[in-house]
Amino acid sequence: MSNEHPELSGYQPSGNERPLRSKHLTRAMRVIVVLGLVALVVPGVLTTVQVATTTATNGCLAAVAQYYPQSVDYDARFELSGAGGFGWQCYAIDQHERETFVTALGIIPSAPRQVTPGTPA
Repeated sequence: MSNEHPELSGYQPSGNERPLRSKHLTRAMRVIVVLGLVALVVPGVLTTVQVATTTATNGCLAAVAQYYPQSVDYDARFELSGAGGFGWQCYAIDQHERETFVTALGIIPSAPRQVTPGTPA
């Protein structure tokens, strides 16, 4: 195996050549690429947050209706260190605006499941 490359035969590099693209064009291309990546990622993140919020709200509504039917309102919120740990937490709100922890919905809340009477949750 030789170190000769036939496709480069006759090529003589010179140090005086200009770069292929200017610094301004390179910077503009980098900005456009970053903006394109942001435009691809941000809508996905926002959609994921919206779906998780809606699912947590619906799951909390079902849990509060089942376990605390006398409550007047409910609250589903994401907490870093709540009563149920990291993730979505569900609280029932009574007539005196006191919050009672109902259940932890998890990091990614799912649709509420039907619990049959007598089955431990």
